[in-house]
Amino acid sequence: MTEGPQKILLLDTGREWGGGTNSMLELLKRIDRKRFHVTCCFYHNYLRGEGENIESVLKRINIPVIFIPQKKPPLWAKLLKETLRSLFFFSQTLKKRVVAWIDQQWRIRPNAQKIRALLQQGAFDTLYMNNQPSTNIEGYLAATGLTIGVVQHCRIEPQLDARLVQRVNNDCNAVIAVSHGVNQTLQDHGVAAQRCFTVTNAVDIYQPLPDKTTVREQLGLAEQSFLFGSIGSLIPRKSHHHILQALAQFKQHFPDADWRMVVVGAGPEHDKLLQQARHDKISDHVLFTGFRNNALDYLSAFDVFILASKSEGLPRVVLEAMLVNTAVIGSNVTGTAELIEDNRTGLLFDYGDTSTLFKHMQHLWQDASLRQSLVRQANAHVKAHYAIENYVAQVETIVHNVNRGKQPHV
Repeated sequence: MTEGPQKILLLDTGREWGGGTNSMLELLKRIDRKRFHVTCCFYHNYLRGEGENIESVLKRINIPVIFIPQKKPPLWAKLLKETLRSLFFFSQTLKKRVVAWIDQQWRIRPNAQKIRALLQQGAFDTLYMNNQPSTNIEGYLAATGLTIGVVQHCRIEPQLDARLVQRVNNDCNAVIAVSHGVNQTLQDHGVAAQRCFTVTNAVDIYQPLPDKTTVREQLGLAEQSFLFGSIGSLIPRKSHHHILQALAQFKQHFPDADWRMVVVGAGPEHDKLLQQARHDKISDHVLFTGFRNNALDYLSAFDVFILASKSEGLPRVVLEAMLVNTAVIGSNVTGTAELIEDNRTGLLFDYGDTSTLFKHMQHLWQDASLRQSLVRQANAHVKAHYAIENYVAQVETIVHNVNRGKQPHV
């Protein structure tokens, strides 16, 4: 008798469409349907712009999806949080613990019960979580006591404490880290080494590359204008404000330079960033496009791509920039620094060091030969080490080997 495909419930508790979502979709497009049957479970039907959402994208690739609608915090939870925060004003640790306890009562445990019911009713073999341990606690609670494999795909440098590490070591069969730096962070906090596997993010190195002029023409930008750009959610962690600070220095030193900055993305920091650009008198040089589905087209149009994040996992957007032959400047943080070898495949600056970021912008604006050298070496590096086929094969192996709670051996 032949066994059927391994039944996987993929849990994603996030609130927005980001790089982790794109990596997940690349996996789902290519996963072996004869060996794996994946059902997605989302909290939010992410919007991607132009009327597209995660449900429509998953439907297009024949992946079923279940949504667990999320409620707003009840009044009692809000009041209790404020009261306990006031009582424990002397201890940040205690404040975090009481807030976490309240969240468990009204949100996490009810969600865990619903996820557990899905796992049991669907007779799933494996729970695959697509965020990081601190945002997947309900998944761990849901799987407790069930004979299923549990996989955590850690797509960003994780936030961990001793209790969370104990939960991971007790209940998770495999943690997939998207970079060696994320893997090291997990182990440094106490996650057992035998549970940690590095599978670096990757891109389709054989895909047709976009025309570099298309977006420039759509935006009405002259061919000779030097184009800086960034792509990512407009959230504090991405630190777009540091890019604008460096650009203000750039304009001060080169008031007559012909340049533009294109910010692709949406998020809660939009109005603050727009106000900052106006305050620094660079708003006529900075264009906020909102979310765009065709990120690769924009990357291709840039002369220089900038990622100034406070933390990352292994940013696919950097791999994509390198693939389309755009020079990259990145903050020297976990994940980004793993992709960028300074002065070889890109330029690095210490997080928050806007003076160095400005100097890097200046050098790449003035030195075309430097840009070409970085681009050439970065493109070769991506094609040699970050092919999507390797990524998919490694994830498939790990997920298969935790079937029914077995410890993986890969």
